[in-house]
Amino acid sequence: MAKLECELYGQFDDILRKIEDGILECSMSASLEDSSDFRCGSARCSVRVFERFSYAGSNRVSMSVTLFQNGTDPIQLSAITAGGSQAIFFKINTLGEEAFLDKLREII
Repeated sequence: MAKLECELYGQFDDILRKIEDGILECSMSASLEDSSDFRCGSARCSVRVFERFSYAGSNRVSMSVTLFQNGTDPIQLSAITAGGSQAIFFKINTLGEEAFLDKLREII
């Protein structure tokens, strides 16, 4: 599992669209598996779950991306990847997870 957390500045919808488009364009096998959006007063939260095939691990890797903003505060991003390991009881070969997260780093 790999994780990225940071603050972003800009328009919430623009950042969300840039992330969605960028991830889907980064790989022929990338897909948006599901999404969810919430609003409560001036707070917003959007969750996106992406998946793609990892050549490094010969398996599929998922990435959950959450954006949260309260009013005009900075946008909080949390992204977590999973599924890149080939072992049964412990994690080995997590290169696919890191590579998927690196694509998001390039986008933001």
